[in-house]
Amino acid sequence: MSFKILAINPGSTSTKIAVYDEEKEEFLRNIKHPAAEIAKFATISSQFSFRREIILSELASSGRDIREINAIVGRGGLVKPIESGVYEVNEALLADLHNPPLGEHASNLGGLIAHDIARSLPGDVKAYIADPVVVDELEEVARLSGHPAFQRVSIFHALNQKAIARLHAKERGQQYEQLNLIVAHLGGGISVAAHRHGRVIDVNNALDGEGPFSPERSGTLPAGQLVSLCFSGTKTLAEMKRLIKGEGGLVAHLGTNDAYEVEQKALADPRYKLVQDAMSYQIAKSIGEMAAVLKGEVDAILLTGGIAHNPYLVEYVREMVAFIAPLHVYPGEDEMRALAINALMVHCGELAVKAYR
Repeated sequence: MSFKILAINPGSTSTKIAVYDEEKEEFLRNIKHPAAEIAKFATISSQFSFRREIILSELASSGRDIREINAIVGRGGLVKPIESGVYEVNEALLADLHNPPLGEHASNLGGLIAHDIARSLPGDVKAYIADPVVVDELEEVARLSGHPAFQRVSIFHALNQKAIARLHAKERGQQYEQLNLIVAHLGGGISVAAHRHGRVIDVNNALDGEGPFSPERSGTLPAGQLVSLCFSGTKTLAEMKRLIKGEGGLVAHLGTNDAYEVEQKALADPRYKLVQDAMSYQIAKSIGEMAAVLKGEVDAILLTGGIAHNPYLVEYVREMVAFIAPLHVYPGEDEMRALAINALMVHCGELAVKAYR
């Protein structure tokens, strides 16, 4: 008997939906939302009905019977820090998705819409979230910064990192929980994590302020110069935040966040090549840091995300880190499949559902 899963992934300017029959993708849509359309809503949460109706309309227009769905999994939002895994949407989770403790983000709508649709369906259809960006499995020693006023925070590409780590383990005929891995997600933001026996014990805050610079994020900056700029009178708080996230990295250096454009221009333009090399260098250096976290006991290094399609960058990184462990490349990211696979593993008893509190 088939097991059909609806996956929902709301983004800032799009809503992705997919239907899987176990591991087989049957339907996929990336619904774009023009900026003018989104601007009508004062808050992310006020977009709930708008996005829910679009999802139901797309499914209906495709001829799909929503009543065939057995489980719904939404992209998790900025809820409280939690361990990785699959969480059934309960009252505590609903409350924090409605009033997210770490701020508004479109992904907060994933669990809300999943729950609302699930309860409208016949039978015992469950609603879940899986591996949200706030997955926090840091060891206590990794949380401390150099001053008690600051604490290191775990915000990273948990969904894709965990999915790729499990895929690699499966290809090796092993369990993810048996391996020590370093996983680098290379996208609009870059996260590099140490996975020890199924837990991410250290990772840079890929959202705002740590690690390699990326297409649109500045990464770790010289602290003294950063403080001086903050108090120079030339930048507002909002401008400083955009400098760190949105207007940093490739955008700041080259005026574009298109990593493929940079890859092509770097073939002939020394300036583009230097900036691409610097990003590659910082990625490799972060991998080296995580090798130290794992005390050199690393089974494999995995590169994933859109930028992992760049063969020059991959080879640059490989030359720097090959002495640590074999490097494997899983280019791109498939968040929809990752969401569905998490729900399927619950159905098959391979993962236990966790309770959000």
